[in-house]
Amino acid sequence: MNNNSKTGIIIAGLIIGVIASLLVLFGNPANMGFCIACFIRDTAGALGLHQAPPVQYIRPEIIGIILGSFGVALATGEFSPKGGSAPLTRFAIGFCVMVGCLMFLGCPFRMIIRLGGGDLNALLGLAGFALGILCGVFFLNQGYSLKRTYRLAATEGVILPAVAAALFALLLLAPAFIHFTEPDGGPGAKHAAIFISLIAGAVVGILAQRTRLCMAGGLRDVVLFKDFRLISGFAAIFVACLVMNLILTAATAGTYFHMGFAGQAIAHTDGLWNLLGMFTVGFGAILLGGCPLRQLVLAGEGNTDSAMAVLGLLVGAAFCHNFGLASSGEGPTANGKIAVVICIAVLAVIASVNTFGKKE
Repeated sequence: MNNNSKTGIIIAGLIIGVIASLLVLFGNPANMGFCIACFIRDTAGALGLHQAPPVQYIRPEIIGIILGSFGVALATGEFSPKGGSAPLTRFAIGFCVMVGCLMFLGCPFRMIIRLGGGDLNALLGLAGFALGILCGVFFLNQGYSLKRTYRLAATEGVILPAVAAALFALLLLAPAFIHFTEPDGGPGAKHAAIFISLIAGAVVGILAQRTRLCMAGGLRDVVLFKDFRLISGFAAIFVACLVMNLILTAATAGTYFHMGFAGQAIAHTDGLWNLLGMFTVGFGAILLGGCPLRQLVLAGEGNTDSAMAVLGLLVGAAFCHNFGLASSGEGPTANGKIAVVICIAVLAVIASVNTFGKKE
């Protein structure tokens, strides 16, 4: 697939959108066929990093994305271990992005999936995400940079894929120290069969690696260069999800599509905090150079700075559930609102220091 081809990106988006809808048919939570933030959160719970029983399950989709990206990068000669560009700063940004995701209850990927399922709350999330992108682009135009990366030994680049493979082994072996949501106990109990999820994740990882698919990058390119190629992939995901959800609703008499604000699966109707949550995600994604999906793909390619951002997402998810920051279907928590405001301030400081505080 030509990663510079708009047609190729659209085809990839259509395939990914179909996969996301089918994963719900096969057992994943409604309107959460694929969500990077939610699946990292569930994995954190399975590893005992947080103690929220409804969301504890090692999600094979995350493993598949990393291994799919890793495999195709090796096959095409694009595996390139590198890092050293402000890794701890990237960890902190990843942490803040996860706080925003769990305020909204989804990553940019799930935001599009929720729209495809008729969830109008995601429109507020989309507005906030776009505003966050614009804020990040302002700093890019002023010279924001986290400095250059450096070539690293191959062993550095294979660590995260090796960890992903180890997680898959733990999922299959299910030792006593791995936590699983009890049946009917919450979103963590709803999942497709292990190998279906793994293959779905690998396909998404391969397609995203080949096309450089990134929601944040897509909006950034529209603003900076009037380039609609990347964003066309997410438009294709939306169309595919919408069409598939309508087909599945008609074929199964289920509720794969439900238009409105109220009564949406694993979502809340607080528009302000949906907007501010995704504002945080958009702002942070620009500072990182990509959305959570893109960070996973880059980490699979050997980028240890992106791996640090992924670790920030993981620790952020654990922190949110350990300290009552994550929203629920009932709405955001007071602690979560405070955390989002703090994270926006932290991102503003990071952006300012790395834009206006640089030495000449």
